[in-house]
Amino acid sequence: MMLNSTSSTLSHFVLGAYLHVGNLGYLYFVLTALLYIVIVFVNTSLIVVICMNRSLHEPMYMFLCSLFVNELYGSSGLFPFLLTQILSDIHTVSASLCFLQIFCLYSYANVQFSNLAIMSYDRYLAICCPLQYNTRMTPKKVFLFIIVLWFYSCVKCLITLSLNIHLKLCGNIMNSLYCHNYLIVKLSCSDTRVNNIYGLFTAALSILVPLFPIIFSYMKILKICFSGSKQTRQKAVSTCTPHIASLINFSFGCLFQIIQTRFDMTNVPNVIQIILSLYFSLLQPLLNPIMYGLQMSKLRNTYKHLLCYTMLTAHRNTVQVQ
Repeated sequence: MMLNSTSSTLSHFVLGAYLHVGNLGYLYFVLTALLYIVIVFVNTSLIVVICMNRSLHEPMYMFLCSLFVNELYGSSGLFPFLLTQILSDIHTVSASLCFLQIFCLYSYANVQFSNLAIMSYDRYLAICCPLQYNTRMTPKKVFLFIIVLWFYSCVKCLITLSLNIHLKLCGNIMNSLYCHNYLIVKLSCSDTRVNNIYGLFTAALSILVPLFPIIFSYMKILKICFSGSKQTRQKAVSTCTPHIASLINFSFGCLFQIIQTRFDMTNVPNVIQIILSLYFSLLQPLLNPIMYGLQMSKLRNTYKHLLCYTMLTAHRNTVQVQ
């Protein structure tokens, strides 16, 4: 389907990566819906636990709260869309919804990297400069960090979208399960040098800016671990393990996305392509709350206490009604 028009008059895009699965579509719909429900539940419950308990109003947990909010944000930009497409026979998406999805997913990725970078700096201060931690990481600074990283990520993605919306497109078929920024650029039959240059610049910015504090922080933390006491090493391992695992997992997921959109994947089986394309957006929102919830004892114990209290209250109310 070829269109000789600009993207401002383009009505829709066609998503060409969906396979014909027949009645299995209902099974995939149920599994995807259950996964989304679990993601919403675990992330929302941890956000509520952190917000409701004053003992968790510390910088580390505030950054975690921002991370869990971002998981909800990114998941909501993808899962409802996937659920609609799974049961649809014609896999099309309106141009406006496509650009909105690109903004949600790309800003989600930028917030994720920025949030993880600030969390690594927070761990550096807590482990390497414990006596100065409360003065260097005040509640005001935490709030400012969170506002800046969200604002910075959203503005960067808005600039990318503004460049793409005005491209002249000669086609509307994307070999993908959802909308991708670079796939729209590839559909253009006009000059895309500015888009490509800005895309490379923002990609480098998105990687290098968070990477510097992460490398700096963990070099300092490793130095303390090798020269410090056993208690210091245990503290470092318990607080940094989920952060490192989250960072590595998300980096691999984003790497898969870059490879898929920029290189020829025709020799890769369709099922593998689908798994890789959904890897970072399906696994990360589920993995983060589970890892942090299990690994961080204070958060885990508070969550258990609140859950037990809620169940006990519900049981008492039921008994009173009967």
